[in-house]
Amino acid sequence: MLTNKTVTAVLAVILVFSLFLTACGGANTATPAPAENKMRSIETPKGTIQIPDKPQRIVTDYYAGELIAVGGNVIGAETEAFKSPFTVEQLKNAQDAGSPRINVEKTLELAPDLIVVMYDDNYEALSKIAPTVYLPYGTATNIYDTVKLFGEVVGDKEKADKFIADFDKKAAWGREKLKGIVDENATVGLYELTNKGDLWIFGDNAGRGGQTVYNALKLKMPHADKSKEQTVQLSMETLPEYAADYMFVTFYNPEKNSDALKTLQESAVWKATPAAKNNQIFYNDYDTFYRYDPIAITAHIDMFVDMLIKRHEENKSKK
Repeated sequence: MLTNKTVTAVLAVILVFSLFLTACGGANTATPAPAENKMRSIETPKGTIQIPDKPQRIVTDYYAGELIAVGGNVIGAETEAFKSPFTVEQLKNAQDAGSPRINVEKTLELAPDLIVVMYDDNYEALSKIAPTVYLPYGTATNIYDTVKLFGEVVGDKEKADKFIADFDKKAAWGREKLKGIVDENATVGLYELTNKGDLWIFGDNAGRGGQTVYNALKLKMPHADKSKEQTVQLSMETLPEYAADYMFVTFYNPEKNSDALKTLQESAVWKATPAAKNNQIFYNDYDTFYRYDPIAITAHIDMFVDMLIKRHEENKSKK
């Protein structure tokens, strides 16, 4: 039989324990544990996959600029991404995830909650680390579709819409600035010379400023009716057919040891082009103009407008 003293002691213990539980419950109510990120479905060439509604830590190979444009937090990217002058600030805290394909072990170390890749070489291994969105090259063919697509990936339609609105405003500004500078019938060509001496011309969606020059600034291609290909290799024999009134050239020379550009500039065919005769050839940095992500495309508007206006003023002063 329990004595009155024993009952009193038991009730006291129960009361103290109840107060402890109440205090704990109150603390949990005041500072709840963070809710787990919701998941949603997205369609990819690999089928329907589940990704975080608002991914917080993204690793990618070649899509750093596209993701950053719509507010994605890129914590790791392929080596070449860090050479872009347009995303240096946004990638200052990101890490090199390897090259030419992102490294599985490095990606695991970075602990992403989303991976976005252009190439699927190691897709299976990466998808075991985090949901992996495979978007092969050419999935989107213009800045509008690209921004919309990546806005969907990061779950931020508002940022995507704002980016496009700002881009359209900048493009209209650029076209207005070039009125009276570039004749509406003038042609503009985008070329690249390699360290091996191969010469190429580019269309409106292969980098080198194509989307900026042809889609934003609405300038004319010299080869619009000759080929629908985005890249065409030229010979000295075919160069005159693809020569333009204005020619922008990038030189791919990673080892800095090729004389291919000097050889091209000294050739009689090159000197005979209308652009050469009229001092309308522009030689541009490869790493700057190779880029074709939305941030680069927008930044290129200022660059092309500035180059064209300065050359116009320079040529005018010589007359």
